[in-house]
Amino acid sequence: MNVLRKILFPFAILYGLITSVRNFLFDKGILKSTSFDIPVIAVGNLSVGGTGKTPQIEYLIRLLSDRYKVATLSRGYKRKSEGYVLASETSNAEILGDEPFQFYQKFQNIQVAVDANRRNGITQLLSQTEKPQVILLDDAYQHRKVKAGFYILLSSFDDLYADDFMLPTGNLRESRSGAKRADIVVITKCPKELSEQKQEEIRLKLKLKCSQQLYFTFIDYDDFIYGIDEKMAVSIVKSESKLLLAGIAKPSPFFDYLKNEKDECLTFPDHHHFSDADLETIQNKAQNKRVITTEKDYVRLKDSKLISGLYYLPIKSTFIKHQQNFDTTVLEYVKTNLPS
Repeated sequence: MNVLRKILFPFAILYGLITSVRNFLFDKGILKSTSFDIPVIAVGNLSVGGTGKTPQIEYLIRLLSDRYKVATLSRGYKRKSEGYVLASETSNAEILGDEPFQFYQKFQNIQVAVDANRRNGITQLLSQTEKPQVILLDDAYQHRKVKAGFYILLSSFDDLYADDFMLPTGNLRESRSGAKRADIVVITKCPKELSEQKQEEIRLKLKLKCSQQLYFTFIDYDDFIYGIDEKMAVSIVKSESKLLLAGIAKPSPFFDYLKNEKDECLTFPDHHHFSDADLETIQNKAQNKRVITTEKDYVRLKDSKLISGLYYLPIKSTFIKHQQNFDTTVLEYVKTNLPS
C-alpha cells in the first residue's frame, strides 16, 4: 500500500491543486458561501476518518444543550435514506447513519438531522416551529457552501495533519493550509500524561496564527460496559474471556483497553452495515461469550439477534488542561451571535 501511494504521488499533487483552487475561489467570494443568523459551529478535520469527531460533538452537546436549543446536522454517512431527515421515534441507524442515531439515542433534549446538503439542512431546521438556537455541523470542515460562524479542527496525536500529505499519497482531504480557517484546533487521542514539552513541540510544528487556540484531549473510557438491561464494571470484564468487535476507523485503542491474552478481536470496516452472514460469524466466534463493541457499532447491532450477549463501552473526550478556556470561548461565541 505504501508503494502504491508513492506511485500515485502525481495524483496527490493534482488533487491538492484542485482543492486549493476551490478554497481560493471560496475565500475570494467567487464561489458563494451562505451564512446564517444563528450560531453555527462546524467540527471536522483535514484528513479522512478517525480523529474523534463523535466524542467532540458529544462534548459540545453536553456543554450547550442545558443552555440552548441545540441541533446537530450530519451528512449521515452510509445511511439508506436520501435528502433531509429529522430524527424521530421511527428512526434507526439505517435511516440516519450510526453517529447521528447515536446522538439521537443519547441526548433527548436536542434535534438531530441529516442532509448531505448542509445549506438545505440548516434551512430546513430553521423553517420549523421549534427552531434550534445553535447548530452543530458534524464533519463539515470542507463544506464551504455553508460559512459557519465558528470552526473546530481536529487532528489525531498519532497522525498530525502537519505530518501528512494529500490523498491518495497521504490522508489529507485538502492541504495543510486549510487549518487557517479554524478558530480552535484540538489534538485528539493524546496520551493521558502528555508532557508540556511535547505539547509545545506540536504547537511549534502546527505554526498556528496568534488568534487560533490549541487544545489537547484524550479518550476517556467509561467504568462500565452496558447491555440491553444491565451494566458491568470494566475492571471485572477485562479479566474475562470475550469477543471484542469494532467497525470503526481506528479500533486498536479500543481493543488495547479491554483485551487480555484470552480474547479474540474481530474487525469490520468503518460504518459497516452488519449482514446476517456477519452476525453468524460473530456468533460462531463468540461461542456464548460476551461480545463487547463500540457505542457506534452498538447502535447498528442492538436490534439484532446478538442483543442478549452484546455490550458497549462508552467513551468521551477529556481535556488534558484548559477545559474552562475552551468552554468559555465556545459559550462566548454562541452568546454574542444569538439573534437579538
